Amino acid sequence: MVIVIDPQIAGVSGDMLLCSLVDIGANKIKIIDGVKLSEKFLSDSVIKKIDFQKIDKHGINATELILEIDEHVHERKGIEIKNAIINLTKEIGLSEKAKIFAESCIDTLISSESKIHGLPIDSVHFHEASSIDTLIDIVGTAIAIDDLGMLDEEIICMPVAVGGGNVSFSHGIMSNPASAILEILRDSNLSIHGGHVKDELTTPTGASILVNLSKTSAEYYPSMKITSIGYGAGQKNFDGFSNVLKIVKGTQTNSFQIDSIKILETNVDDVPGEILGNMIEKIMENGAKDVSIYHGITKKGRPTNLITVICDNASMHDIMDILVTETGTLGIRISTSDRFIVPRTSHNAKLILDGKEFVVKYKVSTFKGKDHFKIEFDDLKLISNKLNKSIKETESLIRAKIEHMGG
Repeated sequence: MVIVIDPQIAGVSGDMLLCSLVDIGANKIKIIDGVKLSEKFLSDSVIKKIDFQKIDKHGINATELILEIDEHVHERKGIEIKNAIINLTKEIGLSEKAKIFAESCIDTLISSESKIHGLPIDSVHFHEASSIDTLIDIVGTAIAIDDLGMLDEEIICMPVAVGGGNVSFSHGIMSNPASAILEILRDSNLSIHGGHVKDELTTPTGASILVNLSKTSAEYYPSMKITSIGYGAGQKNFDGFSNVLKIVKGTQTNSFQIDSIKILETNVDDVPGEILGNMIEKIMENGAKDVSIYHGITKKGRPTNLITVICDNASMHDIMDILVTETGTLGIRISTSDRFIVPRTSHNAKLILDGKEFVVKYKVSTFKGKDHFKIEFDDLKLISNKLNKSIKETESLIRAKIEHMGG
């Protein structure tokens, strides 16, 4: 099963995401009954009415959240909302994965405010996000994805529309996207673009939920057979497009998974091989997926080494620092690429070899119903030295043991 979240036209808010999940089949009664209990854990907030109903949103039949609340607070500590979320998820008996998801969403929101204002986590105050709305969006989404069994599925996110223009909030006027949106999305693998209007299309709560729901960004839909589509309506109306978030659920029509990577490239022509070898080790230790060095000829017949690194967003900046400090390069080219990969899982095996115990790491890949496993080379190297055997002999010995175990 694969799920695609598509915020590339209308962006995403917490209620849009929640509504799209209801539209695709999440049990709305379970969600309503669950979030109503939030009044027990958040003082001075009363839910007078909550429901989901169908609405025509600029020609699209979507689901909308109907919410009436009675509230007498203008700000709350982030930790107060976090504690309410933790207590509520326990009260309603969510799965452990759903509890962790809900807590991670509010942690992301609190952390963004902490970094922006330079405050300790415990001192962060919410203004716009202080309402019980925030709790409803986060816990409601946790209930929905738990009900739909989405936490174990691959979730792909299309580029996120954030809008443009200016936004007004408790600290005054700021260009859109506001600092909270940028901070939340900064270390994620998701990509953003401006969108079609001078208005806020993505909210901090929506972004916080999204980055915890999907770690995979893609420019195009994967090859898939569509089984269901959900449309979640936002509160605003726009002339040029439907303000709805789209979620598409289906089955992949090939045996590959898709993810998004960064490719870093730089040319160096005056760096000794020993330094390049040391640089490769440092880059791999800092999260690179792969490093390659190619020999070539550049302008005026000069010999060069083209360094190519494959990594993700999280490790990109650390790796760029290493490239500059180790080689002295004055520029690095960066490109983003989607890639199809064979599904694989990581395993550990405890083996007795020649009377000695070792823990061996290996990966199992599955393609068209057939499994193949590959032993981590560092483990092969370490064990072969300990046993005084060749790499080839050690690999055959370990492979036979793992196959006998049914690994």
